[in-house]
Amino acid sequence: MEIRSRAPLRIGVAGGGTDLPSYYKEYGGAVFNATIGMYAYCTIVPTDDDRIVIIAHDNNNSYDGPSVSRFDIEDENLILHKGVYNRIVRDYNGGKPLSFIMSTSNDAPVGSGLGTSSTMVVAILEAFDKWLGLGLDSYEKAYLAYDIERHDLKLSGGKQDQYSAVFGGFNMMEFKPSGETIVNPLRVSGSAINELECSLVLYYSGKSRSSAQIINEQIKNAQNKNKSTLEAMHELKQSAEDIKDSILVGDISRFAEILRRSWENKKKTSAIVSNKELENTINYAMSNGAEAVKVSGAGGGGFLMLYCNPFNRQKLIDALNMLNGKVYPVKFSKTGAESWIVNKKIN
Repeated sequence: MEIRSRAPLRIGVAGGGTDLPSYYKEYGGAVFNATIGMYAYCTIVPTDDDRIVIIAHDNNNSYDGPSVSRFDIEDENLILHKGVYNRIVRDYNGGKPLSFIMSTSNDAPVGSGLGTSSTMVVAILEAFDKWLGLGLDSYEKAYLAYDIERHDLKLSGGKQDQYSAVFGGFNMMEFKPSGETIVNPLRVSGSAINELECSLVLYYSGKSRSSAQIINEQIKNAQNKNKSTLEAMHELKQSAEDIKDSILVGDISRFAEILRRSWENKKKTSAIVSNKELENTINYAMSNGAEAVKVSGAGGGGFLMLYCNPFNRQKLIDALNMLNGKVYPVKFSKTGAESWIVNKKIN
């Protein structure tokens, strides 16, 4: 028997950063995001040999050793896998160790700005949920993924990635000062989705980045009530509302205008959100058909999300292909995390 799962990656369209506790606990946050047809995958094969084997193809790490009731996570090797395992065993298996082979992979490079780490946590959780019959609902699963990452593992970041991976689709997310998260699924028309897919292009520069430094600076600026940062964060929250409205009414041209505004405000939240190399790539894209560009995720590198008139789409793609990165089409995913059981013999 094999238990398989996948969870979709996301593009953060607007409001990113307002899902950080340093901001939403005082002002409330709002994020508009959408999941795409790129995934984090997990396969679990239960065994009875009292061993655990983990193979992480996305970062070329592995573990092969005796089954334990708790992993040491101090060395940070396979920290996401071990963090999920520790919580599952502690809270849902009575502290008794499990025995299995696990394989994970990702359609996007780690640190690329599409929520790869959080989505992997969700995919692993989804597989354990299916295997052990935990029966976690969507909000429970998303919060558990968040709690493991932010509290157990003490990794910097916000809340949107875990919820988008679990729920899937187009969502307007609200982050209340109380800590409550509300996910509002949006019924976006088929024609609006088609137009967005024709108008958006993803470009990966080939250079991933660690978001922690950027996020920690944003947290520090918000805690210190840096005026420029807070004003930009307020604008980012408003951009999420505005872009939601533009998509729901099918005004895709306004989408580009808001996207440009959102990126300019994003850069004001931290001095390292952008850099000379990023700006050169953005300027190049803008001179070759792009009308708006935003770096996905915290910034600093990774994926660029580019908006263009569909008439200029191929021109933009051809120009980007002259660079050293890789171009990806945008195909939206309507579903969130999924899992299933495959019954077959393993040789």
